[in-house]
Amino acid sequence: MIDQNSANSIADVARVRALLIEAAKAGEAISYSHLLAQLGHRFTRPKMRAVCKTLDLIDEAAITAGEPGLAVLVVRESDGLPGQGWWVGARAFVLGYDGPWTGPAAMKLVREQQRIAFDYWRTE
Repeated sequence: MIDQNSANSIADVARVRALLIEAAKAGEAISYSHLLAQLGHRFTRPKMRAVCKTLDLIDEAAITAGEPGLAVLVVRESDGLPGQGWWVGARAFVLGYDGPWTGPAAMKLVREQQRIAFDYWRTE
């Protein structure tokens, strides 16, 4: 159900983080459109870009806290991979990956990072 009073929900770091932790505990990735729907919005590119800024903040805080990133759980419906922002946000580089953002190698890296998040949050 879409909550029409959720104009600031995209920038609500605590709420978005809680949704991602819920997905991690369930061992599931979540699409951008599904995440936006949970926040009370329809998918649009501007809203997707806005939620990506929130994802960056969540991952920055996770790194500081010694937790795995959660942004890797948010993926495109078309191929199950994170969008460009995750790749250019230096996260892949920090992980030692300098390959393409699509295809088998990208999927392998994403699945490994998702598994780390799943395992971490299932034990918390």
